[in-house]
Amino acid sequence: MEASSIKRLLWSLTVTLLILIGEVIGGIISNSLALLSDAGHVLTDAFALGLSLTAALIMRRPSDYRATYGYQRIGLLAALINGVSLVVIAVFIFIEAYKRFLAPPEINSSLMLIVASAGLAGNLIMTSILSRGHKDLNIKSAWLHVLGDTISSAGVIIAGITIKFTGWVLVDPIASGFVGIIVIVGGTRVIKEAFWIFLELSPIGFHPEEISTLISEIPGITCVHDVHVWSIGHGIPAFSAHVQIPDRKISEADSIRKEIEHRLLHLGIKHSVIQIECAECGGNELYCRIRSDDRHAGHSH
Repeated sequence: MEASSIKRLLWSLTVTLLILIGEVIGGIISNSLALLSDAGHVLTDAFALGLSLTAALIMRRPSDYRATYGYQRIGLLAALINGVSLVVIAVFIFIEAYKRFLAPPEINSSLMLIVASAGLAGNLIMTSILSRGHKDLNIKSAWLHVLGDTISSAGVIIAGITIKFTGWVLVDPIASGFVGIIVIVGGTRVIKEAFWIFLELSPIGFHPEEISTLISEIPGITCVHDVHVWSIGHGIPAFSAHVQIPDRKISEADSIRKEIEHRLLHLGIKHSVIQIECAECGGNELYCRIRSDDRHAGHSH
């Protein structure tokens, strides 16, 4: 991950912690559930950003004998945890909103408005900071946290204005329920994307059958089978296949492999494993085995 992405996460975490402190104090004093719900969401933002920052630092490590593909899925794991935390906090918001519907408390709308406005300003700053990192699911999950909190801060402000001028305190739990819906939608999206990669399903937009057909059109290829398409990390597709060709020189077979890799690169697939097979082996295994034995005998002399 680029150093600029890490710097954006660090600045966002700092702003989030300041908002969290302000909203917790303001929510307790004003007795606003909408403000406390927003503070709860900000708490998950702080956790998400801290987790994303840690993952981003680990992801910068080069591949080694423990992780030959690198540490891309550390960021993916952080995104998954962030998504789950969003869903959990939404459940608590819904429960507390229901309690407030049954027994709505008195609310200091003026203080609620001041704190929510400050929170909205901070969230707008963070949204701007993180808006350029959507190619990475780790950054995207953190951005979704912040975006959801920006919208919920606006909802809290609307609730505060309504209470101030109408005295209708039920708008407070309604606003908190609105916050909960935003939180849970963002969380489930991140969880879905993370599980899609962890389960090694075909990346969206990549169809194994279409890729096989594209490769089969290359002159000299007789069959393509055992095709697999998956993701190493978010936005990092990988491909493997067995390709049958007629018996020929290694140099000629290698030119076919390079053409396959060129076509895959055009599709956005940089990681590929191509196993070239002799087409004659399927109908005459003895022929191929004898040729293999002859080569080994030649080396022994």
